Amino acid sequence: MYVYKTEILTVSTKWFSDKANENDTAKLDRFLNEKAADGWELVTYDYMATSMQLKGAFIITLRKQQ
Repeated sequence: MYVYKTEILTVSTKWFSDKANENDTAKLDRFLNEKAADGWELVTYDYMATSMQLKGAFIITLRKQQ
């Protein structure tokens, strides 16, 4: 059986584009590696821009053996 956990990882402020950039993906990599070291496994993620498209976030679902 698994325990699931969903987290929000905000990304840098966007001025001209709502897309994730290299700094954002590096932040995601660091986050995932830290969680993996604690036994969490990535299940799914999605990138979501805000309605004003100034700041977005990764929505990340992880699981861990109970």
